[in-house]
Parts: sequence; structure tokens; C-alpha cells
Amino acid sequence: MRTSRTLAVALCAVALTATAACGKDGTPASNAASATNAPALPTYTVKTDAKVDSPVIAEARKRGQLIIGAKADQPNLGWEDVASGDRSGFDIEIAKMVAADLGFTPQQIKWQTLVSSQREPAIAKGQIDFYVGTYSINDERKKTVSFAGPYYIAGQDFLVKSDNTSITGPDSISGKNICTATGSTSIKNIQPYNPKVTQFDTYSACVEKLMSGEVDAVTTDDAILKGYASKYAPKLKVVGKPFTKENYGVGLNKDDKALRDAISDALKAHEDNGDWKKAYDATLGASGSAAPAIPTLDRY
Repeated sequence: MRTSRTLAVALCAVALTATAACGKDGTPASNAASATNAPALPTYTVKTDAKVDSPVIAEARKRGQLIIGAKADQPNLGWEDVASGDRSGFDIEIAKMVAADLGFTPQQIKWQTLVSSQREPAIAKGQIDFYVGTYSINDERKKTVSFAGPYYIAGQDFLVKSDNTSITGPDSISGKNICTATGSTSIKNIQPYNPKVTQFDTYSACVEKLMSGEVDAVTTDDAILKGYASKYAPKLKVVGKPFTKENYGVGLNKDDKALRDAISDALKAHEDNGDWKKAYDATLGASGSAAPAIPTLDRY
């Protein structure tokens, strides 16, 4: 009888744990919940006859490895499981699509985690072959690096505690302590609204300060913020009033037109065959937001 009662209690505890792990529909409480409920990720056929007249790809083939810069702390976008080293998220899937069309398997990808301020120097110095990580295309960056894309359009917004009613958009942040990442475009965008700006190398550090009440909000692209809102539901929310347009692109060497064209071709092929939509649904779609329209590639 004691064994039966113990088993019943254990089963009840499991049931309660499962129930507690479930957030509202489309807003999972954790990455684990997202992984359980999300649609399956697509698979990408690796091209065995890929020909790209690029010195970067020639060197990658010689070393037998493609070095891709990425973020590691953005849920549903660019995330690294510290225990296993596995990477997941929409940006990671975009990188895998491109790698496959360049002739590289997932096992031949070496991921290099870079914070926002490190991106241009790493590309310019050849420390990575290209970068995929919520990288907004703009004219200032084009002075140093090149872009293929855009493959996604986001908008800057605010992440706040769920009970916050004072921050409703950029016009309400004067004097507020707003946190963002060093080297991001977000800083310049909010400066005209006179907030106090706190900066860290990573958005995850900003989210920690928001959770502890040391800052009033985190600002960056809404795609990034939706990932954190899902991860920490129901404690955090996205205000939902984007006030910029951010075109995400794949960053690469400024003078490598052959590689830029090859990456653009890969993006177009996987957008057309449905892989882009499947990847979105299995990653960013976990936030409950439907897939947006696929942006038109800007070839130059």
C-alpha cells in the first residue's frame, strides 16, 4: 500500500509539473516547451557540386570547415544550449540553409559566438566566413562589410514587465532607464527620446537587469524581444509598438561579390521551396506570431 501511494503521488507530481510548464496558447513558458510543441524543422540537401569563386569559400573548403558568426543568447533566434553545445533558432536555420547550398554539412559548421560590437571587426579581419545574427543592414555598416538579404524584417520595440503600464512606446521613455546591447543600432534610435541608456554586451544581461528591476525596459528588435517574452512568460511582455524597420542580412566580406551572390541565391531558393516558412514556424513561430511576408532580396 505504501508503494502504491508513493507511485500515485509521484504520478500526480509529474502531471502537475507538466501543467505548470504550459503557458497560454502560442506562448510557451520555456525553450523546452517550445521544442515540444513547435513544428518540425526542415532538412536541407547539401549541394555536392557547389561552385563559388570566392577566396573565403576556397579557404573554408581547404580547412574542411565553414566558420559562421552567430548569437548564442537569443531564444528562438540564435541560442546555444550550454550543456550540449547545440545551436537553435531562426538565424541558425538560415545559416544552415546557406551552408548547405555552399556545399557544407551541419557537422562542417563551426559556430563563433560574437556580441554586436564584434561583428564588423570579425568579418573585416577574416575571423569568420560570414555572420547570421539579427544583423541590421544599414549604410554605415556597408562602409565596412557587405550584406546578402534581407531575409527578415523586424522593428525596434520595448520589453517590459507584464504589469508595466507606463511605457507604451518611444514617446514614453524620457528619463526611464532603458537597456540595450553595446554596438547595436538600438542606442541611436532611442537617444532622441531622452532616456537613461544602460548598455551590456548581450541582451540576456539586459533581461536579467529588467527581471531584477534595475532597468525599466529592454529595447531592440521585436523578434529578439518576442523570444525573451516567450522564455519568461508570463513575467515579461513586448509593448507591441515597433517604431523602426530593421532589415536582417547575412554579413560578409565587403569585396566578395561572388559569395554575396551565392548567399542571395541560397536565400531565394529556400524561400521559394518553403524551407524559410517551415524554419520560421519551428522557431520564431513559437512566440505565437504568424510568419510575416518574405522580404524582397536587395542584390547589388
